[in-house]
Amino acid sequence: MIIDLVLYNANIVTMDALQPRAEALAIGNGRVLAVGSNEDVFAAAPAAVRKLNAGGKMVLPGLQDTHLHLQDSGYYNGTMADLRKASTILELQESLRTFGEANPDGWLFGVGWYTGVFSEDLLDRRALDQASGDRPCLIFASDLHSICLNSAGCEAVGLVRGTAAPPNGHFSLYPDGTPTGMVHEEGIAWVKARIAQTTDEDFIKGVQYGQLHAHSHGLTGVIDAWVEERHCRVYGRMAEEQTLTIRVSGCAKVEPSESVEEAVARLNGLRGKYRYDMFNVHSSKFFLDGVLENRTAAMIDGYADALGGNAPLMFEPSQINDMFSAFDAERFQIHVHVIGDLAARAALDGLEHARRLNGKWPSHHQITHLQCVSPEDIPRLGKLDCVANIQALWARNEPSVTDVAVPMAGPSLANLMYPFRSILDSGALWTLSSDWGVSTLNPFQIMETAITRQPVGKSDHAVFLPEQRLTRHEALKGYTLNAATAAWRPHTGRLAPGCFGDFVVIDQDILACDTYAIGATRVLATYVSGHEVYRSPSLDF
Repeated sequence: MIIDLVLYNANIVTMDALQPRAEALAIGNGRVLAVGSNEDVFAAAPAAVRKLNAGGKMVLPGLQDTHLHLQDSGYYNGTMADLRKASTILELQESLRTFGEANPDGWLFGVGWYTGVFSEDLLDRRALDQASGDRPCLIFASDLHSICLNSAGCEAVGLVRGTAAPPNGHFSLYPDGTPTGMVHEEGIAWVKARIAQTTDEDFIKGVQYGQLHAHSHGLTGVIDAWVEERHCRVYGRMAEEQTLTIRVSGCAKVEPSESVEEAVARLNGLRGKYRYDMFNVHSSKFFLDGVLENRTAAMIDGYADALGGNAPLMFEPSQINDMFSAFDAERFQIHVHVIGDLAARAALDGLEHARRLNGKWPSHHQITHLQCVSPEDIPRLGKLDCVANIQALWARNEPSVTDVAVPMAGPSLANLMYPFRSILDSGALWTLSSDWGVSTLNPFQIMETAITRQPVGKSDHAVFLPEQRLTRHEALKGYTLNAATAAWRPHTGRLAPGCFGDFVVIDQDILACDTYAIGATRVLATYVSGHEVYRSPSLDF
């Protein structure tokens, strides 16, 4: 056997209970051959092709993000105007103008505006017209649950007075019935279908952008939380061409308009067709509701703010039960988007129904986001062996939470918003993830916020529900061991003999440094199966 690599003089956190710490590791044929002291590893692997002196730097198992949108966010962030820093309409307009001047052809696209900042009273077609003129313009919200079109964009797609929104979609209207340009949920797909289609080559560039961005933050594996045939086709092509350097598992979206038989047959077809070492179809994906910011989250008692109201579930309860039990019987993992407490309860009811019919198996069905969960439903996560897939970066005092979500949820639920500690205490398995491009995919910033419930690096900032904080080890486990379990990748998430040689070298000890410095951690190198996929210019070995 050719021994590809020996890494020594390292501070290795293996996440392996049998040997939690080590100084060195050896990798051959993409797998870990030995882990231990420098002396033991050199004795086990005397003829390594490469020997790297880590100089005491910390080494972790490759990190895994179990809920992001790698292909789409790579395409959006690599090709569109970046609106994430805009906090006023004037700033948003200036970002669009600057990008449009540098990219003068075709549609003007932007991505990253925050629904918690830009309400429908502030952002509409008229505001975009001032930045884009007669050129069609479409901008995506950071959470991808809303878009806004300018007047030329509305005309180009045929969004006019009287246009009917699709099921689970919404077109906002002025008092006279004219569309404002703001579009929510399934209305986005209606709009995108009426714009010239992007090519597979464009999306391949998006994956290339996204995987390098992920590697630069220590990620070696992901779950793309919304894939359709195009996503699978692009990932499959890259896997065949051996240009996919990050492990990708896809959640294939199920539509409410499909019958159970149609949906199961379609996903079985995707799962059977796309079986690669670096890409597979892993889950059936269900959106049970939307988000609080655009008032599409489904709540048991409705919204508690002055406007009131509520949003329905995107699937009927009986449909959820039938779909979940069918996909569970076919041994698909089920991956469920929930924001409101009604959606969380419906997801748990559906998973309980599936277990009652099909029995227990190591499915690790995932419920993601879990912003609002009724107290009586939290223990059910552990009892049903669910994976709580949490985005800890959102659990902090910021306007989208304190000014929008908290008033809508009301006092009882607001005191349990993003109840991550309570969920862990229920016995549920947990993972940490980003939902990139909704927010950064930087795992170290996300881990810091999970630990502090404060913005990164701001020790003097008000803490959002401090009783819901996680520990450092829990945060790291959510990106390693638990993430590997949730992704059905048993030979990842730890560094032990037989596991894949996926690891990351970082510039500080995140288990010992100042808590408010964790988010500043820099990745020096990332390896997948023993092959270097990212190297920082500052790395000195």
